[in-house]
Amino acid sequence: MDLEEKIGRLAARTGFSGALLVRRGDETVLSRAYGLAHRGYGVPNTVDTRFGIASGTKGFTALVVVSLIVDGLLALGTRVRELLGSDLPLIHDGVTVEHLLAHRSGIGDYFDENAEPPPRPQEFTSAAAYLTALGGHPQRDPPGEQFTYNNGGFAVLAIVAERAAGRPFADLVRERVTEPAGMADTEFLRSDALPGRTAAGYLEDGRTNVFSLPVVGSGDGGCYSTAPDFAAFWQALSAGRIVPREWVERMTAVHSPVTGTREKFRYGLGFWLPVQEGVVLLEGYDYGVSFRSEWQPSRELSITVLSNTADGAWPVVRRLEELLTKP
Repeated sequence: MDLEEKIGRLAARTGFSGALLVRRGDETVLSRAYGLAHRGYGVPNTVDTRFGIASGTKGFTALVVVSLIVDGLLALGTRVRELLGSDLPLIHDGVTVEHLLAHRSGIGDYFDENAEPPPRPQEFTSAAAYLTALGGHPQRDPPGEQFTYNNGGFAVLAIVAERAAGRPFADLVRERVTEPAGMADTEFLRSDALPGRTAAGYLEDGRTNVFSLPVVGSGDGGCYSTAPDFAAFWQALSAGRIVPREWVERMTAVHSPVTGTREKFRYGLGFWLPVQEGVVLLEGYDYGVSFRSEWQPSRELSITVLSNTADGAWPVVRRLEELLTKP
């Protein structure tokens, strides 16, 4: 039984709805799509369908920030208070850009993934619009003390990047990440006005996720992308076309060897680093969204799985890893 047949059987058994692409160098190993992008109209998913990537966006945010460091507009040691001014006064004055990138800031999180239910304000339409929700959350830990995954930290980074560059955050992502990487189908879209060739996300009860997400994403999540765009992304990142290679190495070096409940994962600056050496990945999970894209530079191997359900991607991800990444 070949790879395509094995994954096809798994997709049928689990009801997988989404797209996947496995590429080794210039060779496409597997490229398939399953399920529906829109259930009401019976629109099928394709490999080129755009899906939400949720926290996969954090890698783009980190790259925007590092590109501003390369240009001399920020530094890892920049204290975010310098750009926030009187905004978000509960953030400790010692919190730096590096603390936020590494999830080691200790700031209070506006979007606690363990909360029931987590807040999803519908007025979020820009990075600056998140300011109201980001406020009012006391500092939890001293800056730099420990790794605590923090969505709010990356929303703050988007605001910091906007103020340092004088440009809207979505424009910074396009100009500094997706355009250099050749990711023509990757952008921030309004969740209530998705264009053609974009999958609607579905909740367990069959409703779409339109009332469960911000209208427009920001630094912590909410971008839309495709499987081919992520294959292009990893190639561009490795080649130094987004930020210089020395910075790629720095971002994908281990900054946190312990990440709490995620025992098999370490963390760099914006990127997850599995305990298995030589693997870098981005991952996202939200209402009606599951996504993982990983890169093995030594093998020039990229594996991307996107789904328009909250749990759809994970069985496929695990099986592909078993079949492709183990010695």
